[in-house]
Amino acid sequence: MRLACPFVVVDGAAAPLDGRVRAALAASHLRGLPPGLTAALLEGARCVGVSAGDTMHRVGEDERHVELVVRGLVRVHASAPDGRTLTVRYCPLGALIGTLSLYAEPFVMPVTTQAVVDSELLAIRPGVVRGLADRDVRVARALLHELSERATAFAAEIGGSAFSTVRQRVGRHLLDLAAQCQQGPELVAPISQQELADAVGTVREVVVRTLRELRREGVLETGRHGVRILAPERLSAEAFRPPDGWNTGP
Repeated sequence: MRLACPFVVVDGAAAPLDGRVRAALAASHLRGLPPGLTAALLEGARCVGVSAGDTMHRVGEDERHVELVVRGLVRVHASAPDGRTLTVRYCPLGALIGTLSLYAEPFVMPVTTQAVVDSELLAIRPGVVRGLADRDVRVARALLHELSERATAFAAEIGGSAFSTVRQRVGRHLLDLAAQCQQGPELVAPISQQELADAVGTVREVVVRTLRELRREGVLETGRHGVRILAPERLSAEAFRPPDGWNTGP
């Protein structure tokens, strides 16, 4: 498995029996598979750890991969030539990463994946997943649900970007900026209140009120050097939630 940064193996063959892995499987689209089929799917899988701020896969790579987030938070983002980035997805506990790589022909990584906080992932062998999906409709159905959810989420992101609330735009910008500037385990967005207001298209007074609310809820804290994010999982879950009533169907 070729990675852009060194991964440290924290569990071996017993990883599928670990309680954390069980919890991640229960939160994923693999949760409906019977135990025997799950065991077959995880044959040769290994649990690996990655430090906050490190990159796992870079745009342009061609290695197929399937990973399950066991702990932490992973950011998936695209980059512009001038260095700007656009977050496509935040992957919390139970998220499957790389399912698209199983079926794209040819596969070239269109985005970059980066750990936002210290994280653990279960690296599942792509050949095993693809082979079982070819033979067992239950695995194929689980992958179809995952891919359908990704397509729906990407479509909803169009509405989310255009019609999100100020609080959501503030959360997105803080997460993106902190991830871009990350040099250790802490997430700090080096930005002033006025700069933040300009970036999200509102006035400083509204940003001050929004930061006060988030500070009171324990999501972040403000200081001389910017905004420190204390609960990135909570902030990302809210920031990337589709607006109420957006494209929900009849």
